[in-house]
Amino acid sequence: LVDDLKNLDPNNPGQWPLPVQLVVFVVLFLAILFAGWKFDINDLRSNIATLVIKEQDLKQKYEDKAKKAANLNALKDQMKEMEQSFGDMIRQLPNKTEVDALIVDISQEGLSAGLEFDLFKPRGDVSSEFYIETPIDITVRGNYHQLGEFVSGIAALPRIVTTHNITVNKADD
Repeated sequence: LVDDLKNLDPNNPGQWPLPVQLVVFVVLFLAILFAGWKFDINDLRSNIATLVIKEQDLKQKYEDKAKKAANLNALKDQMKEMEQSFGDMIRQLPNKTEVDALIVDISQEGLSAGLEFDLFKPRGDVSSEFYIETPIDITVRGNYHQLGEFVSGIAALPRIVTTHNITVNKADD
């Protein structure tokens, strides 16, 4: 058999015995199939893997946007409420002409609570993005309940008034 293979003429494969022709055909077919798989199908597989990852990413983005879209009406309603609340607060801020009346109202609240004013000194205006702040230095004398009534009275005023840097000291007898 080995001698028969040595006697084969490579220039004339048509004269080879049929089993040898079939073996050579199968080997060539498998070699071409392997080369096609190695060079073409492998590239396609890597492309498919990349596309699968991209598909998963796009699905996740879609789900995130779908959740946001589902809550869109609720968020719009919340935004309207916040805008209305903001507008209401802006309207509660005193304008330039109302500041003097507000200072008188603060003074009246202290007097009606029974406090004695040692100092009541408005300072210069401090500008902020949405409003102008008018700090007032106040020193009063009275008991704890009178101070609480004063702060409560200020909080009940129709305009926005905030209290900062409060110091309470025991009075010298």
